[in-house]
Parts: sequence; C-alpha cells; structure tokens
Amino acid sequence: MEKSSLKEFSRTLPNKPGVYQMKNLSGKIIYVGKARNLKNRVSSYWSARQESAKTIAMVKNIATIDYIVTNSESEALLLESNLIKEYKPRYNITFRDDKSYPYLYLSTDNSYPKLSFYRGARKKNGRYFGPYPSAGASRKTLNIVQKLFKLRQCDDSFFKNRNRPCLQYQINRCSAPCVGLINQSDYADDIAMAVLFMEGKNERILNLLTEQMVSASEKLEYEKAAKTRDQIAMLRAFQESQHIIADKGEADYIACAVNSGQACVQVFIIRGGRNLGNKTYYPSIKLQQGPAEIITAFINQYYLDQEKYFEIPENIYTSHKLKDIGLFEKILKSNRGAKKIKFNDKPRGERAKILKLANHNAELTLKQRLSKKLKFEQQFESLSKALERDETISRIECFDISHHSGKVTIGSCVVFGRDGTIKSDYRKYNVYGVPPGDDYQAMEQVIKRHYSKLQKQEKALPDIILIDGGRGQLSTTAKIVNELQIDNAMQLLGIAKGPGRKPGLEKLYVMSEDSFIKLQVKLSVLLLLQEIRDEAHRFAISGHRNKSRKELTKSTLDNIEGIGNKRKQCLILHFGGIQGIISASVDEIVKVPGISEKLAERIYTSLH
Repeated sequence: MEKSSLKEFSRTLPNKPGVYQMKNLSGKIIYVGKARNLKNRVSSYWSARQESAKTIAMVKNIATIDYIVTNSESEALLLESNLIKEYKPRYNITFRDDKSYPYLYLSTDNSYPKLSFYRGARKKNGRYFGPYPSAGASRKTLNIVQKLFKLRQCDDSFFKNRNRPCLQYQINRCSAPCVGLINQSDYADDIAMAVLFMEGKNERILNLLTEQMVSASEKLEYEKAAKTRDQIAMLRAFQESQHIIADKGEADYIACAVNSGQACVQVFIIRGGRNLGNKTYYPSIKLQQGPAEIITAFINQYYLDQEKYFEIPENIYTSHKLKDIGLFEKILKSNRGAKKIKFNDKPRGERAKILKLANHNAELTLKQRLSKKLKFEQQFESLSKALERDETISRIECFDISHHSGKVTIGSCVVFGRDGTIKSDYRKYNVYGVPPGDDYQAMEQVIKRHYSKLQKQEKALPDIILIDGGRGQLSTTAKIVNELQIDNAMQLLGIAKGPGRKPGLEKLYVMSEDSFIKLQVKLSVLLLLQEIRDEAHRFAISGHRNKSRKELTKSTLDNIEGIGNKRKQCLILHFGGIQGIISASVDEIVKVPGISEKLAERIYTSLH
C-alpha cells in the first residue's frame, strides 16, 4: 500500500481505544502499538514532523495496518503486551525472554513444613517469599534461614523414609524432625520465626528470642538458653551486614540509561525492608526511544506477565517520569488483588538514595558494555586485516572436544559476533562411535553434524571457523567443509597450544587452498582468539562434567520400563540400595509405595 493510501486509510479509523499492528510486504508484524484514539495515533505517523530517522525508516517498511478496537485503554495496554510477547515485532522494545523469578517456598501440607528453593507457577498450597532477582540471591537467604532456624529442605519421600538423621543435621543445618529429635510445637515456633525473618521483621524476632532465652535460663535450661543466645548473635551479625530500609516496605526501583543506541535497565528489589539484590536487562531497541519509553515497555512486559512476575510491590520508583502512570496503577491494582500501588519518579530521603544508586548502576553497567563492544569491534577489524579480508569479520564459530581418558566425549561450538558472545547459538554435541581419545574423528563428527544442520535450516554461516588445535584438526575440518560444499568465503583458522601449554605462545594456522600458513597477528587479536578458544573449552568441559555426573548416578533400575526418578528413589530408600533390591522377592518389592505387582515382577526379572 502506498504512503498516500495508508494516510487515507488512517483517516477512516475509529476514534476509539485499541491496538494497531503494522506489517511489511511479507505480512510480518513489524510494530505493535496501543492508542487511546486509534485515528489520531495512527494518523500521526504520516505527519511532516517525524520524531526520528529511525521512525521514518520504519514507516517506509509499512505495507498494511491492522487494528483491534477495545472497550478501554486498559484493555488495549494488556492486548499490546500480549501481542508484543507473541510476535516480538522488530521495531518494538523487547526484553530477553527470561525465566520466572525464583522464590522460597514454604509447604503447608505437612506437620513439619519444608522450606525450599522454587521457580515456576505458584499452584501449590503454601507460602511464597520473594521474588529474588537471581537463584544465587534466593539460595543465600535460604542458607541464612537454615543456619538460624534449622528447617528441613528434603523431599517428602526422603523425609518419610529416614531412620537416622542426615548430613544436614550433622552440620547443624536441620533439627532432624524426620526422626523426632524436635517436637511439632517447637518446630512450629521455628517456622513462625523464619516467616518473620523473611518478612523483614527482625526486631520482633530479636524480642521473641530474648524472651525465650530469659525464660530458659530462669528454668535452668542453660543449654537451650545458650542456643538461643547464639541465634541472637547470628541474627544481629546478619542485620549489621544488611542495609535495612527504614519503612520496611516492599518496593522496586527501576532505572534506565541510554547511550549510543543501546539501553540498560536496572531493577533493585526490596522486600520486607531488605534489599534482595538487583537485576540487569539489556532491551533490544530499534527506534530512537528514550528512557521513559523503555521503562514503560519493561513494566508492560514484566509486571503484566503473571507467569513471570507474580509479586507486584506496593511502590514502584522510576528514574524517569512515565506517561501512563494512572493506567498502570489501575491495571496493576487489579492484578495485585485490589491493593493500592503507587508509581513515583521523585522519592525523598533514603528512597531517593536507592533510586540514585540504581540509576548510577545502570549508567556504569551500560558504559562497561559499550566499552566491551568497542573492544570486540576493534579486535575484529584487526583480525580482518591480518587475514587480508575485504569485508570485516562479523561472526566466528569455535569448536573444541572434551573427554576424560577417551570416555564421555563432548564437542562444543561457541559463537562470537562483533558485540561479543552469541549464547543463543551455542551448541553441545554428544560424540558416538568414535575410538576413545581420537580427537580427529570426534572433531570430524561434530563439524559434519553442525554444518549439515545449518545447511538444512538455511541459517547464517560464519566468516571464520576457529579450531582448538593445529594442522591435524584443521585438515580434518577442511575435508568436511569441502565435502559439504559450504560457502568458500569461510576461512579456517587453527589455534595450537605452544610449549608447555603456556598462554601467549600459541601458534596460529590459516588454511589457504591446500596449504597451511603460520599467521603472525597483533597481541589484541591473539587475546581475542584466546578468549574465544577458552570459552569453547569452558563450554565443552561443562557439558562433559554434566554428562559424567549423569553417568555416575545411573543404575540398573534406569533401564527398566516404568521406573522413573521418584520410584527409583523410593526403592533405594526402602531397601537401602541396589543390593537390597536384588535380594528382595516380588512380594517384598510390591510393598514399596507406587509399585504394582506387574511392575514388581518386571523389576525382579530385569535384575535376575
């Protein structure tokens, strides 16, 4: 559709709230927006006063416009959020599709509730504490609660089948309710204290513990009084190491920095008056959006997504003033169970200091990211010159092989671009049917599988294939590349370890026609290739270790149909190990919960 036709079409739109979808010639959605008045908003795109060159570029790509009328602007906002998440339009601000935030989960369906790390939909009965910005932050809190209140973390099946305390009791991290070393009443008191701690009510805990200590000493229960005294000392030490917010409220502090076409969003999470940590996001921005627009997009995509962000705090402080504050407060209030929620871009006192800190973190993090990006661009330019390429290298794929004495062989592929790592394109390969320790055949198999798949999927090929190895590995790779008839523009580069495997003494080989050329490069280029090689090595080793760990935990039960992890665990706990299961009869195996007579016969037959 011509620009004049689109302009004419926009005049026919209704003066009602809704969502508009802009599509290119191939029918792909390139932008989704919401409007209080569809006619006015869409018509503004054809005005002479355009905001930026990037917006003009987007308008040139518009072929058709679809729209959906909604009952209110609130409905339009929610629909816009869902469409952006579904289609990820090119010109919308989009954030990386992250996992849901981690929580600490307290079960309530047991007389001795457990406290554990949790991530996922909150469908179980119980209490959830958080959200925490990372798994590390939640596990740190869990570790502190264990030290202070000694709550159990074990699964119910493990808990029910114990006849003696586990290692957690031995290291003073659990009160061993599984074997009755603490009664239900005392354990309930510990649970109540842990809940107060995670709600940030530390002063109340200290008062209660002091009363318990005094009471115990008056009853001449000096051992109990000493334990309570140690708890008080530990809690005070923790309190001194934490920055506690004066109002003990719940709040998120959101700050955004924009520089050189890139953006960084920092979120500081305060719960129960305690700073649980911060999380950093790097949104993808294609138009010339400012910090306020980016924060609005963040709120739209994260707070309105109940699968990702379950808890909405009562206060949200932002580094920039937002346009749709009233609209967000209305929608988030309904999501929060009719509780009030307030946005504020000009807090005072201690809150202003935290927001300033979040803003400083956003600026500093973005500055470091841009500096790293510039470093990679300069190194890629230098490598291009060293290889005498007409065009600058934009993509390097590096391969490595990892194994332990020829066992559990894993191949890795890591990808680097001009901005650094492209982790979404990382791949691991299990190597099969190769003689133990034969790195050449292993490399051949990995290269063949990787590029055969890329060819079928018609995906982008790299400018450089970097091999962790010398002439042997390089010639093996060249053979496969020629066999697959991959783009001749690709260059093969090998980085061989030097004498004593010392960094800085590596030899670089480049494949030129049928010969090898030893390459001399600048130190900055060598550092780039070392970094890429080391990343491939790290990625291969991590895959090798994970696979080795799985191999070590395998048992003869894994090959029996109908036996999963839970049933395997129940059998081992019931009989004390594989030997106990082997010596058991069918009648004895049937007594294990979840094992039918038919399955018991199958287990007995398989083991004998």
